Amino acid sequence: MIANPESFSAHRSILITGCSSGIGLSAAHIMRGRNWRVFPTARSQADVDGLSDLGFEAFRLDYEDPDSIEATASEVLQRTDGALSAVFNNGAYAVPGALEDLPTEALRSLFEANFIGWHDLTRRLVPAMRANGSGRIVQCSSVLGFVALKYRGAYTASKFALEAYSDTLRQELKGTGIHVSLIEPGPIDTRFTQNALANFQRWIGEDGLQASRHRKTYEKRRIRMEAGEPGPFKLPPEAVVKRLVHAVEANRPKARYHVTIPTTVMAVAKRVLPTSLLDRFCIWAADGEE
Repeated sequence: MIANPESFSAHRSILITGCSSGIGLSAAHIMRGRNWRVFPTARSQADVDGLSDLGFEAFRLDYEDPDSIEATASEVLQRTDGALSAVFNNGAYAVPGALEDLPTEALRSLFEANFIGWHDLTRRLVPAMRANGSGRIVQCSSVLGFVALKYRGAYTASKFALEAYSDTLRQELKGTGIHVSLIEPGPIDTRFTQNALANFQRWIGEDGLQASRHRKTYEKRRIRMEAGEPGPFKLPPEAVVKRLVHAVEANRPKARYHVTIPTTVMAVAKRVLPTSLLDRFCIWAADGEE
């Protein structure tokens, strides 16, 4: 059961990362509309300034910059007198490509942004939540947090790690009043694809593309991604925020929230298919996008 948002006072507070656009920005607006005190963050100072112009208490936080994580966590806890109600870890990127083509440094950077930084922020907030006897930790995972698809290995590995991390954290915090939830979206209408293209160019580039055994597949995928055509199951960011609302406001939040039809279908396939058939199904699903 979700309470009436009018019943919340300013002390209901949430820290949201990755708010320059997409899911994070939508979450910041919607949660403020539900009478939450929202602390949105973004990686670039220009985006932080834009959020401030909208009346938010905004901060610069880059998961790859430990100093920014420490500074934001400290300031938010100070402004809430140590009583932050919730954190929504959001904002991750992909480096598309076959695993054999990805430089090791690309995975290091991606894991810093998609996983290590999330841990850094979370562990700085848990002690205050423990002291208050309550708190909500919500992680934006992905359908690729429990099934793997070709050419998405780096992103998938980071999300698999996040799922295991969150399951463990939920067990360790049982009985403390702190709840941990995972939101597992499928395709959402954000700038994710455009950012993935930029990361492909950064880490693999034209030289890597020409030298790769997967060159023809890369070229086909790049054409499709550059076209930016919406898929039949793609949903707006608000579909994710709807689950966030439940995760932070419901008396009994769920451990997992599926978003989009592909996530539901993949969850069923993961549960009922043996590994060999699941592999064939995932290969078919990936090939269908090329």
